[in-house]
Amino acid sequence: MSLLAGHPVSAEEMRDRLALVNASPIDELFVIEVDESVRGLLGFRIRENLEESSRFGEISTIVIDPEFRGFGLGRSLLEHADKLARDRHCIGTWLVSGFGREQEAHKFYKHLGYQVTGYRFVKK
Repeated sequence: MSLLAGHPVSAEEMRDRLALVNASPIDELFVIEVDESVRGLLGFRIRENLEESSRFGEISTIVIDPEFRGFGLGRSLLEHADKLARDRHCIGTWLVSGFGREQEAHKFYKHLGYQVTGYRFVKK
């Protein structure tokens, strides 16, 4: 999770995040283990698409340990998300990826068939 956040995430913060997911009726987490160590993480949820009365599977989190990138772990997690979405009668999957990720993550997502469709706007 620290890799995704870009800063250290304490065990207490991680317990809080896991408690949020555990209490959520729509959020799920999946991991990929290699040699009994977590090397990848996928967050998944269903999103209702009101403008056309449909559903999408949202990949809310995806991160792979940098030492294990290029071995198919990310592809496996995204394929799992696609299967979850199909099984739950979604019309597809979507994800949000931040700026500065164009050379690695964005290229990877495009290679797997994802298309850029807009920007995310945030107000705090």
